[in-house]
Amino acid sequence: MLLHAAFEADYPAIVDLANLAFRGSGANASWNTEAVFIEGQRLNESLLREDLAAKPEAQMLTYRDDSDGPLLGTVLLEARKDAVWYLGLLTIRPDLQKRQLGRGLLTAAEDFARARGGRRIRMTVVNVRDTLIAWYRRRGYTLTGETQPFPYGDERFGRPLRDDLHFVVLEKDI
Repeated sequence: MLLHAAFEADYPAIVDLANLAFRGSGANASWNTEAVFIEGQRLNESLLREDLAAKPEAQMLTYRDDSDGPLLGTVLLEARKDAVWYLGLLTIRPDLQKRQLGRGLLTAAEDFARARGGRRIRMTVVNVRDTLIAWYRRRGYTLTGETQPFPYGDERFGRPLRDDLHFVVLEKDI
């Protein structure tokens, strides 16, 4: 799996893929869409730029079958203290998810962090995404018992359709 640092020219495709993978509906929906409890966009280009500028240690990585091919997936990795890396925006084009590319992308992301001194990966997932949480647990991630608040009132991430959302924290030693 070829992972490369994202270029600014990749940002529109990254935004499109994130919105399709996280909030797509109908025939184009991912098996783990958030659209049933959060509507609207998941990401826009200014939010992506702002997030990356605020996290100089973060690596926005893209996955393609070849260097000139279409964007197939993304993952955001951020080195934090004590050899812990944060993983976010793990996406695979929904029409390709049956090829188990998500597993490969997750493994490649773990390898990327490990090669740079990482010993643990942490992530947050919206608490009601039971199927996705189970998917990560099957790949060795455990729930830490920690939670983080959902950004109610900040519609840059979409509009929640429920009032019981929060994030759960998962982690895995790598």
